[in-house]
Amino acid sequence: MHYFTYRQQQLFCEETSVSEAAAQFGTPLYLYSRKTYREKYALIDRAFAASKHQICFALKANCNPHLLQDFARLGCGGDVVSGGELHLALQAGIPASRIVFAGVGKRDDEILAGLDAGIRGFNVESEAELQVINELAAQRKKIAPVSLRINPDIDIHGHPYISTGRAADKFGIELNRAKDLFTEIKTLRQVKLMGLHAHLGSQITELWPFPQIGELFGNLAHLARTAGHHLDYIDVGGGLGAIYENFIKVEPNTGPAPDLALSPNDLAEKLLPPLTRDLPKDCTIIFEPGRALVAGSGILVTRVLYTKMTRGKFFVVVDAGMNDLIRPSLYHAYHQTVPVIQRDGEWQNGDVVGPICESGDFLAKDRLLPPAQRGDLLAIMTAGAYGFSLASNYNARPRPAEVVVDGSTKLLSRPRQSLETLWKN
Repeated sequence: MHYFTYRQQQLFCEETSVSEAAAQFGTPLYLYSRKTYREKYALIDRAFAASKHQICFALKANCNPHLLQDFARLGCGGDVVSGGELHLALQAGIPASRIVFAGVGKRDDEILAGLDAGIRGFNVESEAELQVINELAAQRKKIAPVSLRINPDIDIHGHPYISTGRAADKFGIELNRAKDLFTEIKTLRQVKLMGLHAHLGSQITELWPFPQIGELFGNLAHLARTAGHHLDYIDVGGGLGAIYENFIKVEPNTGPAPDLALSPNDLAEKLLPPLTRDLPKDCTIIFEPGRALVAGSGILVTRVLYTKMTRGKFFVVVDAGMNDLIRPSLYHAYHQTVPVIQRDGEWQNGDVVGPICESGDFLAKDRLLPPAQRGDLLAIMTAGAYGFSLASNYNARPRPAEVVVDGSTKLLSRPRQSLETLWKN
């Protein structure tokens, strides 16, 4: 569950009034519920309790400092895809031994940073990368821990921009070629095969891919052991989807709706049996949730600037734009849009649009919208994942503030970017 509810027609994040937070920190504003993301972590962690496991948060979803520090204290690891994310994970207190480094285009300096930090493993995406890691490890006189990222050619039927496990996608090593590499990798003196990895994509809303990937990994692990490798981990990726539609009920006296597309327990029950059937007990299962942990924990609060009617089309113009939340423009992603303070009036069909000079700058399109007037606050729900982390300075707009709510306490994680920093940063 999540902790965004209406009380006497006002939206609250835990015990904090959203309108009071907006008055204190201004808008646009990212607001996160600490209780929500901490409970999500505990829920997923418990689902994998039957096996030796490590939850590694996918930092690409949200790099908020308070959030990362909280996950580190909970025992969470990190799934990083850049030198910058590696730096942030270490700064937050996530031990290098709990960090795995993925990404199809790792630079030499990023590989060296991972080697120097002593991360758990590099998820290798190509034979060329494997050779480079071997050469760089030789320079450092180290043995590089690697896993082979497999492209399983499984189509989850999601948005093509966030599907990563199909044969046509840029990610991973072709399955048959990976099998041959089990033998060939033993000729490389500075790398050691520590694991296997795959990631099917993001926003998975059906269970059927998980037993397939479990069966695939079970078979591959057997082949790897036959070739003489002792596997430290199997990294099954992430992808557990969040619920975006009807995230919050606007009717009074109603509790929060579910905010995960699949039960973590159901996922683990489908995935683990075929995967762990013949695995050694000391092999760790790594799961890399990102969106599932943080999407439902965050909202984007925005203020109405104007309303207008153009040739029968109703527009609500707000102070947040595609530079603050690009998902609707980039993916045509749906985010429920609700009033922060409910009031009487007729809802009408229209668009919520921002101030960016692009026709693609919208937060909600062809949507039944609440009555709105200048100065009203709207909340864009389920914005905790791929919200601030994809924000930009397009149109020279400062990035918004980020605030973590803990009960009635508001923690300013990142202040609103100042105009002065636009010149140099």
